[in-house]
Amino acid sequence: MTLDEALTRPTLSIPVAGRVFLDLGRNASYEAARRGIIPTIDTGTRNKQAIVAPLAQRLGLKTKFGEAY
Repeated sequence: MTLDEALTRPTLSIPVAGRVFLDLGRNASYEAARRGIIPTIDTGTRNKQAIVAPLAQRLGLKTKFGEAY
């Protein structure tokens, strides 16, 4: 997934968000989510998704799906 594609989505899997936004591997992405560097939302039992808008904002990027977040 490219950065432009990621910015059109409200959420991403944690490994994809870590790779696209922070150039992290799978384990480092989950560690970044655990530490709060990658903001997440619970989507079910033991499931979380990375929230794109706050992560993009921290990096000075704008999402392309609206300003509601």
